[in-house]
Amino acid sequence: MPKNTNIKSVLIIGSGPIVIGQACEFDYSGSQAARSLKEEGIEVTLINSNPATIMTDPSIADHIYLKPLNKKSIIEILEAHDIDAVLPTMGGQTALNLCIDCQKAGVWEKFNVEIIGVDINAVETTEDRERFRLRMHELGANVCKGKTATSFLKGKEIAQDVGFPLVIRPSYTLGGYGGGFVHSEEEFNKALTRGLTASPIHEVLIEQSILGWKEFELELLRDSAGNVIIICSIENVDPMGIHTGDSITVAPAMTLSDKHYQAMRNLAIKTMNGIGQFAGGCNIQFAVNPENDDIIVIEINPRVSRSSALASKATGYPIAKIAAKLAIGYNLDELKNQVTKTTSAYFEPTIDYVIVKIPRWNFEKFQGADTKLGLQMKAVGEAMGIGRNFQEALQKACQSLENRRNGLGADGKELTNQQEVLDSLENPSGDRIFHIKDAFTMGISFRTIKKLTKMDDWFLYQIEELAKLDKVIQKYTLDNVPAKLIQEAKQKGYADRQIAHLLGCLESEVFHKRAEMGVRRVYKQVDTCAAEFEAKTPYYYSTFGTSLDASFEGGDADDTFDSVNESEVTPAKKKIIILGSGPNRIGQGIEFDYCCVHGVLAVKEAGYEAIMINCNPETVSTDFDIADKLYFEPVFWEHIYDIILHEKPEGVIVQLGGQTALKLAEKLDRYNIPIIGTSYKALDLAEDRGSFSTLLKENDIPYPEFGSVSTTEGALELSKKLDFPLLVRPSYVLGGNKMKIVINEQELEEHVVDVLNYFPDNQILLDHFLDQAIEAEADAICDGENVYIIGIMEHIEPAGIHSGDSHAVLPPFSLSPLLMEKIAQYTKKIALALDTVGLINIQFAIKGNDVYVIEANPRASRTVPFICKAYKTPYINYATKIMLGDKKLADFDLDKSATSWFVPVGQGYAIKIPVFSFNKFPNVNKELGPEMKSTGEAIYFIKDLQDEEFEKVYSERNLFLSR
Repeated sequence: MPKNTNIKSVLIIGSGPIVIGQACEFDYSGSQAARSLKEEGIEVTLINSNPATIMTDPSIADHIYLKPLNKKSIIEILEAHDIDAVLPTMGGQTALNLCIDCQKAGVWEKFNVEIIGVDINAVETTEDRERFRLRMHELGANVCKGKTATSFLKGKEIAQDVGFPLVIRPSYTLGGYGGGFVHSEEEFNKALTRGLTASPIHEVLIEQSILGWKEFELELLRDSAGNVIIICSIENVDPMGIHTGDSITVAPAMTLSDKHYQAMRNLAIKTMNGIGQFAGGCNIQFAVNPENDDIIVIEINPRVSRSSALASKATGYPIAKIAAKLAIGYNLDELKNQVTKTTSAYFEPTIDYVIVKIPRWNFEKFQGADTKLGLQMKAVGEAMGIGRNFQEALQKACQSLENRRNGLGADGKELTNQQEVLDSLENPSGDRIFHIKDAFTMGISFRTIKKLTKMDDWFLYQIEELAKLDKVIQKYTLDNVPAKLIQEAKQKGYADRQIAHLLGCLESEVFHKRAEMGVRRVYKQVDTCAAEFEAKTPYYYSTFGTSLDASFEGGDADDTFDSVNESEVTPAKKKIIILGSGPNRIGQGIEFDYCCVHGVLAVKEAGYEAIMINCNPETVSTDFDIADKLYFEPVFWEHIYDIILHEKPEGVIVQLGGQTALKLAEKLDRYNIPIIGTSYKALDLAEDRGSFSTLLKENDIPYPEFGSVSTTEGALELSKKLDFPLLVRPSYVLGGNKMKIVINEQELEEHVVDVLNYFPDNQILLDHFLDQAIEAEADAICDGENVYIIGIMEHIEPAGIHSGDSHAVLPPFSLSPLLMEKIAQYTKKIALALDTVGLINIQFAIKGNDVYVIEANPRASRTVPFICKAYKTPYINYATKIMLGDKKLADFDLDKSATSWFVPVGQGYAIKIPVFSFNKFPNVNKELGPEMKSTGEAIYFIKDLQDEEFEKVYSERNLFLSR
């Protein structure tokens, strides 16, 4: 049926701050849904507390509420606006839980608001483990043997009946929180208590363990007429026992026969229809017994999920966009495929490539954390690789992780201790996929690897092939390696660095050698229909052709499909490449994707062709209709350089993608590729503490006494001059990685040894630590001649706690006009002295009336999106146009009459609230120090300093301070 014309105004609920288990995939979903509804002339009101989201931009919705996600905020919105319907399926578990709370409180009924896109009964059926189990039995679908318990006594009875090993799954929790495997009676009491406590309704499902079974997911869409399409099949490379968010996954499913796929498809449609008649997205997880191919249903998520974002990026099918239209009444056959623009949205996507997703963990941030993977999700982000085969996609995903690896091994960082490898295979952690290859390399038998990992033979054979290929390549040198062997390696995803390591030569030598041989990248289009219909969407991935052609110059080298380059260069238009920020991790999250998206939009407004390179499937920047061209590729030198050679841009923007993009500036500069905005020389000067301190000294700007060393002896000698306590940190790191405050020589030596092992080539900086100083930071835009300070923030916590873990108050709440003037003066001096063109962030420590500069980052910072939202000003847009050289500060309507820190926020002050995911690591205490640990942030507006929330945080400002 056509659109429901009674729905004229819709409320979308966001997912709030990023936590482990719920990341920026819901910003992507919410942004798509809001734009989709606005296309239909519907008034969109949106609530979310996360300032770093695109969905909370003024252009996305008609009314934006940056407020806490609670009933009080919802009632306030409903009193202010005439809302017809609420769409709660775009904000993950947070939005659904809030929707259910409001329903139980009678809020929706009172304001005559219809819930669309979801059936609350369906949600309650899938979240309530007992109801779910009984409903599946009624539908004839197999589930694990088990029952639910709401008390300790009942739990023990069920465990006795089910038998060990078993699984505990709490109801209504996020990312598997509180769940886990229990192998013996001794572990059970503690695990049951944890599960009952974790569940908001204090209910757990206790069921048989299916550890080691194969795991699959299907992503579905259904309309109100009952039409259903399967968007994507996804197979977990890791077997049952590891949360899907922590599993390496592949699409389409690799080891599923057509017979079993059809059985799974029919079961998915039957169970989806059996839990409720909602119109929208749904994700269903299955387990398959490898012994007899029995299929059981594990879980149903009747909403847009984490897997929806992956399936959207994998197929090019915009699930959230279509789901939003289905929610307001459209049927699938009434909508167009957004990629082809001609075929129906009722066509199921077909893909002729392989997608591999690998999670990104940050265990090093949580000392003492249990790094073993299980039912409770622990990853902070993910990267996705696209290739023509599984091996290529897997290696590209590995190259995207930014974990100091160059692909799946072949980089000199392999484990060589047999017992360590065997332990890793049996007790999976974040590195297990690398250690499987190490096991094959050292000759551990296939049978043993299979027994310990329980992975399907097919995946293990794929990895074994790579280990064998390593040994073949090692037999040659650069001079005598056959072209066909180089081609085979490239087709299997090997980076030039990996091949160089195996041949014993330089990466650049391999690059030139393969170019001579005619082994060149071609770019293929992600088109949802396996090239059966022409796609209009400029969304590309790279691969290598099946035949060698030394005459290849970026065009159609030959007529075989694999060798045809589908990314056509438009020579008439000037191009700018924007480097993305890669997978989310602590220290670099959604705020940098926000900056990238606004940079892309500004580049387009300035008349350039905007080209985005990124590999994070959760983000808005990798939505196919944001940039003029999207290359879904690793933010990894070789991939970037080949795109630059193909597109020949005017230059590359590195300021917006955090440390990921910034660390590539040196290579760009060495290869004479123009960096748009601040030069590499200035970027490097800010990172080099020796040069930077000279700059500060020349400009009469105070800074803490410091020195740089590269040995333990040097550190001990320097400590005598600087005096303890000392802040120890490596250069060129992200989120305070390996930063620590030490108070004596023993601690200093231990930490320097640790840093040198982790970063063997880095200089180590020692600063005299200003104990109990106030910390502040400023963000500014500089056009090379003038500086405009967009915001000055005071941290509630003292210096010593990483800025990303501190509550930042905008404008400052206790700094005198004299101190504010010093901060402003130093910010302007530093920005001009560094020849900044674009954004800069400077951090300060304040003791008494003295203001010391801690560091300067001439790039977009974590706080820029927060300031943009607080002041309702598109500062990233302005900064990008200044970077391009098209505009000066004088061209923008900025408040020239007063300093920007007095610009009213609307309600006095805005507070950036750090959000942590410590509940995922119960054995880790909540101490905070120089190394960042927060996973996300929220914004909170207060009228004055008597606000209860401010007073509470201020009273606890020293509570978690540690070294």
